[in-house]
Amino acid sequence: MKDNLQRKSGQKEKDDQKARDEIQSLRTRIQQLESSDLTRQQDTIKQNKKNEKIEENVKHLIHKTDDLENRSRRDNLRIIGLPEDHDKRKSLDIILEEIIQENCPEILEQEGKVEIERIHRSPPVFNPQLTTPRNVIAKFKNNQMKEKILQAAKKKPFRYHGNTVRLTQDLASSTLKDQKAWNTIFLKARELGLQPRIKYPSKLTIFLQGKVWSFNTTEEFQTFINKRPDLNRKFDVQPQKSRGSSKDLPSVSKLGGRMSSYQERKEMDISRLSILLGFSRLRERYPTEIPARIF
Repeated sequence: MKDNLQRKSGQKEKDDQKARDEIQSLRTRIQQLESSDLTRQQDTIKQNKKNEKIEENVKHLIHKTDDLENRSRRDNLRIIGLPEDHDKRKSLDIILEEIIQENCPEILEQEGKVEIERIHRSPPVFNPQLTTPRNVIAKFKNNQMKEKILQAAKKKPFRYHGNTVRLTQDLASSTLKDQKAWNTIFLKARELGLQPRIKYPSKLTIFLQGKVWSFNTTEEFQTFINKRPDLNRKFDVQPQKSRGSSKDLPSVSKLGGRMSSYQERKEMDISRLSILLGFSRLRERYPTEIPARIF
């Protein structure tokens, strides 16, 4: 009888020691997981900072590239709305000279013959499915003449054989896209008599209350009119997003950081769950020896 009690007591002591060892092992695993989680969070913060720096560098490089392309086009004029059938009968350089002769002959009298380095349709291949004529790009040898023609085209609409044609500065496609983002706001501002202008490369200016206001992005403009309820009601429009806008889109770094943190938290929760399940089983087995909370 005594031997049996000693044997049971010894077995219980072994079981208790085993439970204590398992509890200590669980504590150690939890500490390791918490330490690992902290390290991952620190790594994520570092990676987010690196991503933000990369984004800044990419934006800077894109800006520099756009600026270089626009500088390479400084002697170019873009002709919009010239019907395709005209250049089937005569060359584009002759057509351009006739447009200038018809709309601003004084420039030809001052500068003489129009000297063109090259002129072509863009895109170069005709697409029969297009309902509008392709633009014409003309590169002038004389930048001064190009500027005079451009200023004349801003003062009045140009016509050629009964058709209205627009002459604008040729710009990089990305810059044109940024300028196009202002279309809805520009038209409404002109309707309200705010004298809107698009400044290079894609800045909007308006004249309001005796002062000129300028905006680099549509978001800046929206913030401006939100502070003026009377103006906000008049501008009940949905402007297109400018290329530089990122307010409604998560950045690469933030998105990546959130995804990374979510995955890490998910893994951490799974690990904690497995530990707690093991702890729960131990407590069911030894309810008096193991407390309800060990951490």
